[in-house]
Amino acid sequence: MTAVQPKPSSSVGETFDSLSPATDEVVGTYPVHTAAEVEAAIARARAAAAWWASLGFDGRAERLRRWKGVITRRLPQLCQVVRDETGKPLADAQLEAVLGIEHIAWAGKHARKVLGKQRRSAGLLMSNQAATVEYQPLGVVGVIGPWNYPVFTPLGSIAYALAAGNAVVFKPSEYTPGVGKWLVDAFAEVVPEHPVLQLITGFGETGAALVGAGVDKIAFTGSTATGKKIMAAAAATLTPVIIEAGGKDPVLVDADADLDAAADATVWGAFSNSGQTCIGVERVYVHEKVHDEFVAKVVEKSRDVRAGSDVEAKYGPVTMPSQIAVIKRHIEDALSRGGKAVLGGVESVGDRYVQPTVLVDVPEDSEAVQEETFGPTVTIAKVRDMDEAVDRANNTRYGLGSTVFSKARGLELAGRLRSGMTSINAPLSFAGIASLPFGGVGDSGFGRIHGPEGLREFARSKAIARQKYKAPMTLTSFSRKESTDALVAKLITILHGKR
Repeated sequence: MTAVQPKPSSSVGETFDSLSPATDEVVGTYPVHTAAEVEAAIARARAAAAWWASLGFDGRAERLRRWKGVITRRLPQLCQVVRDETGKPLADAQLEAVLGIEHIAWAGKHARKVLGKQRRSAGLLMSNQAATVEYQPLGVVGVIGPWNYPVFTPLGSIAYALAAGNAVVFKPSEYTPGVGKWLVDAFAEVVPEHPVLQLITGFGETGAALVGAGVDKIAFTGSTATGKKIMAAAAATLTPVIIEAGGKDPVLVDADADLDAAADATVWGAFSNSGQTCIGVERVYVHEKVHDEFVAKVVEKSRDVRAGSDVEAKYGPVTMPSQIAVIKRHIEDALSRGGKAVLGGVESVGDRYVQPTVLVDVPEDSEAVQEETFGPTVTIAKVRDMDEAVDRANNTRYGLGSTVFSKARGLELAGRLRSGMTSINAPLSFAGIASLPFGGVGDSGFGRIHGPEGLREFARSKAIARQKYKAPMTLTSFSRKESTDALVAKLITILHGKR
């Protein structure tokens, strides 16, 4: 079967077709923007950014409210575009769109509180000064979005960058350009005056042009390997970056856990969206006292979970064809090294769809445990206690999300996990809370979107000190006297010299 992937149309080098991963049907044709066109878009954004910033927090919040209103009223239309380009069920498309709407609402509502001018203490020695911090827009932000959650994930950067007063140039994945265009067109309806949010489409070369064209920040979501390339390119112009890369997210199940809830969360986290979730469940570490019962519950709950494009299917095709080989290789490696498939296996990997696979007794140094699979598979391991579970969960170069199921030790165990986010007794809940920062450590990237931290990522802090009255002692002058220095030394000793 022919691999499903974006491909140039008859006008080679100028446009490309977006294809349905379920049928190969052409669902849209889009331009491949050149470096010159990207530079032109950024130039337009410069002028637009000044106007957008001049609207102030209230003016921008009003436009963002109108934008989320347009998205909400046309939600079925947006969900259909998402389904056309990713193959995911309409209900899953709606879920990610609803979360995206929540983030637009939160960013617009809270931008003033987070980024407005703030007073700071000047301290005793500088008590004649009024100290303030204000947060100014960066200018133009480049956002490079992924295909697996083409609404929710890029809006986590776009909405916060816009609320902070920046213009945005958005490059969606070549697999989901139609979703990107839909969002940008909806924004243009409520902000028709200037191109505050612009779309550029194309492949890696277009993204590289965006990184190297002098934007004030790049927000990237994608693979760790591509993130490293973006960082290297951005370093040439000292362009700061936010990198939200891959994950190998663990679940810890303690002896006192609600096993039904933990099993349900594992099944959803591992198989929803065909496992194509950066914060999805890929590894589970279960206390030996409940391991066998937990595995049985996971297998039972997984039996009715099926990939397909019909209305009864729980998830759709693998969107990116090259990932099929990765998923198959990880399963084969696990089985060849002594692992067992208690559900599924190599035969679950088809040309477009991958059915659920549950693996046990997989060695910790296997690909299925160490590398991001990004498919509907999960490994489950038995541990003697939660100390071992934490050690094994942290034994990874990734550190994005994590989940703990424990009635007595949830907060303790969550605090010990090396990850940017942890959910306790519920699956992936941190992603749905707009006030919480989203991001990882290690090879999962750095920087944060969402919440106050996400707003501050798209602003620069400006410190201002204003003299209220002339100080009795002038410290910053060549004319200061020796008696002043002696008095300062005595004062600082009194304040800070105690044993």
